[in-house]
Amino acid sequence: MSKVVLAYSGGLDTSVAIRWMKENYGMEVYAAAIDLGEERDYEGIRQKALDLGAVGAEVIDAKEEFARDFVFPALKANGLYEEKYPLSTSLGRPLIAKLVGEVAVREKADAVAHGSTGKGNDQVRFEVTWSCLFPRLKQLAPIREWGMSRDEEIEYAKKHGIPIPVDKKSPYSYDTNLWGKSAEAGLLEDPWVEPPADVHQWTEDPDATPDDPAYVEIAFERGAPVALDGEHLSPATLIARLNALAGEHGVGRIDMIENRLVGIKSRETYECPAAAVLLAAHRDLESLCLERDLAHFKRVLELKYAELVYYGLWYSPLRRALDAFTETTQATVTGTVRMKLHKGNCIPVGRKSPYSLYRYELVTYDEADRFDQSSAKGFIQLWGLSAQIAERVRRESEKE
Repeated sequence: MSKVVLAYSGGLDTSVAIRWMKENYGMEVYAAAIDLGEERDYEGIRQKALDLGAVGAEVIDAKEEFARDFVFPALKANGLYEEKYPLSTSLGRPLIAKLVGEVAVREKADAVAHGSTGKGNDQVRFEVTWSCLFPRLKQLAPIREWGMSRDEEIEYAKKHGIPIPVDKKSPYSYDTNLWGKSAEAGLLEDPWVEPPADVHQWTEDPDATPDDPAYVEIAFERGAPVALDGEHLSPATLIARLNALAGEHGVGRIDMIENRLVGIKSRETYECPAAAVLLAAHRDLESLCLERDLAHFKRVLELKYAELVYYGLWYSPLRRALDAFTETTQATVTGTVRMKLHKGNCIPVGRKSPYSLYRYELVTYDEADRFDQSSAKGFIQLWGLSAQIAERVRRESEKE
């Protein structure tokens, strides 16, 4: 009997997929759950897969790899899709696909499978990754084939005794990793309806958060965060610590209309406390340390970087080339940023760096001023010369 390795999350879709693939493909199903952080009961998830009929199941702890090799490169590129979404799920999928593919090779499986729908982005991220890294493995997408609605899936699960974390009264579908938690389905499919309170699991209602703000000092080395309030932490631990702190102050809620790769618009809600804080802090430190033209040009490439990640092209030559450029820009992005967390907001309120391009003697108006203001007149004349000539010619041509 042939074998398929399923990227297993323990949710509705992949839980139903174990039974459905056995019945409809006649294949042995091996479940691989990848721990990217913030999910609590992976041993329960592993056991659930076995109880549902998987011939084998394992959990791979990839939290540090995810934070170090996927999240931090995206952070250095200030990765925000459509200037809002920190790419949490987008970054997780290529790593999950890589690890699932490695399991399939080790287990001598014939195929790999995912639980993504035909109208989402994740199918692209899984399948492009597998095509790049494991071209000989067959790729299966049972949800694209079985034709069940979400309510029908729930009924199928109940009929076959499959325990699921959702019901018709609370039908939200979540995806969770260190960099963020997404929620969709149910009432969230109406973009006019405010997300119900029970959707949010990581962040407190900003109106109910402490009246006193919290401050946290984040130290960076070459663009990567390395310490909180002077305590050096591993990448995954640092992110988890910030998720808890910022979540207590309601930081990191995102509600947006998103342009999916397949061409449709979707309403997406996210909770990304650590991502919100770290992205704001990193960009603020760059403003202190990067030369003006470099900083401005980097912003142009950041938009393309976020698109590549969102579109499932992590393993593309262009993404690697942009990473190389970004890494070069981070040589001087070392220092500390003090962030204020209060009522859903995260605000940089202090920054310092040994590579700071800020010069007090050039900015101040007191007796320490060393800026030669007499050179400004000639600078302005030369700076605007081409515009002056063009405007003169335009006016003269209008008189003709």
